[in-house]
Amino acid sequence: MSISYVPPDDPAAPRMTPAVLWLIAINVAVAFVQLTLQQDLPLTLGFRADELEPGRLWTAATYPFVHAGFWHLAFNMYSLWLFGPRLERVWSAGTLVRYYFWCGLGALVAHALLVRGGLLVGASGAIFGLMYAYARRWPDEEVLFFGVVPMKVKHMVWGLVAVNVALGMLSAAGGEGGGVAYLAHVGGVAFGALWFLRPTGPSVERVRQRVAAAPDVGDEPPRAVPKSFPRPRERGSESDEVVEKSKAVTAKPQPARPAAPARPAPVPASAARAAALDLVLDKISSQGIESLSSEERRLLEETSRKLRDG
Repeated sequence: MSISYVPPDDPAAPRMTPAVLWLIAINVAVAFVQLTLQQDLPLTLGFRADELEPGRLWTAATYPFVHAGFWHLAFNMYSLWLFGPRLERVWSAGTLVRYYFWCGLGALVAHALLVRGGLLVGASGAIFGLMYAYARRWPDEEVLFFGVVPMKVKHMVWGLVAVNVALGMLSAAGGEGGGVAYLAHVGGVAFGALWFLRPTGPSVERVRQRVAAAPDVGDEPPRAVPKSFPRPRERGSESDEVVEKSKAVTAKPQPARPAAPARPAPVPASAARAAALDLVLDKISSQGIESLSSEERRLLEETSRKLRDG
């Protein structure tokens, strides 16, 4: 089977990703050791459900890294290179590795329950799980099956699953399976489907999307407090007492005095002083006592001193 190259979402992004690179490197390194130093490595690292001992449970993690031959390794690594990087960019390196081993565990469980014999080696179950995840994420992506037939990924994956189910049932019924663990492939897909049914907490991306949907409210420029809503101040302070007494003095009606002999005179200084004091009080009410100038503070202090002395 041959499948055409699937381009990444971002043409500028590198084709290979870290997790996929490490998985391919480990598989190739194990194959090199198998060909040069230890040809019976599949018997050591492979998984056997019928002869499994408690001390060999670790083979559940090692069996995906040893393969039955060159073409077995080549097809699995090519498929991992084809479908893995794009999934890793969408998820993360850690999520891809966990999903890879999870689907490998599904292949092992299906083989142990339905076949119950034979040596299980190779990453085909994990690769089928990756193809299922890819078809779930990009179902209408087109590939060239056998390099010739254009086909959507979802049709290709479900077609392969159907073929493996049929061949696996024939093999389990006593037919010749050709040494291929068909039902292990189906188990990888089944565990891949279970992966997407698990409950998940809120991801960073989901929170970002929800926050982005809300309209941003920009910072408003500072503005003066309206005169009808004076700035809150601590009660009982000296400045408040001065303001209250000054207001009381200016608002209190003065007793009538005998009319003085008429004489030409300028505007009395007391009237000018009272008008200036009113402006100062209004400024305190609208902008606070901190906004007073040195002359206005001096006028306020003199008025306060006269009130205390009088």
